[in-house]
Amino acid sequence: MNTRIIYALALTLTSCWAHAVEGDPQPSVMWEYFHQRLLDNADFVFDEAVKVSVPPFAEDARQVPIEVDARALPGKVERVMIWAELNPIPQVLTLYPSAELEKFLAVRIRVEQATPIRAALLMDDGIWHVGSARVEAAGGGCSAPSVVRAQEGWEDHLGEIFGARFKAGDNSRLRLSVSHPMDNGLVDSIPEFYVNQAELRDRSGAVLARIDLFSAVSENPTLTLGIKGHPETQLWLRDNNGNEFTADIP
Repeated sequence: MNTRIIYALALTLTSCWAHAVEGDPQPSVMWEYFHQRLLDNADFVFDEAVKVSVPPFAEDARQVPIEVDARALPGKVERVMIWAELNPIPQVLTLYPSAELEKFLAVRIRVEQATPIRAALLMDDGIWHVGSARVEAAGGGCSAPSVVRAQEGWEDHLGEIFGARFKAGDNSRLRLSVSHPMDNGLVDSIPEFYVNQAELRDRSGAVLARIDLFSAVSENPTLTLGIKGHPETQLWLRDNNGNEFTADIP
């Protein structure tokens, strides 16, 4: 059975019996479902130190900025997950950071309707620390056709990477973007075609961050990461068709 049909059935069934969890800053009947599906029923805490920032209303549901800032959270991060609970494709990304990354990232996503946005950080204490926000939206961001595909000659620019580095005190902020339609398979006759793997590497090739991406990420995806110090970096990407792209970010 199609995974989206399974998710739709799960959404319907869950809403029949589930209830909001006490202490949830964005009460949602879907929390238990994602706690089991994504966090494997592990211990968690809703933590105000994980700040999730979204616009109050998604002016463009195809390009919704999300910022996660957990720099106030002590300890080492093992993994970061972001998802939009009421999206047909809820998962946004999973980040596996090295110690060289700050507890900060930003990304743009699609949203289909108003939804809670969750960012969960698995810390070295074995507990998921969860931040939450809610974005209001008129809807349709996931089922709308790609603007990229409407542009003549878009194939000639596929995989072009743009990057910039900004100093932030003793550290630096990297803003990265790649030309790609990020097709999610929800538009008729257009199969899934999206960047699903990324690695940020230093000059020696050591991996600073590994990222699994999902097609909830917006077309021409942008990603912002905080890095300790000012190392020269390289971004490597692969899409689900096996195309690979790299670019140096000095």
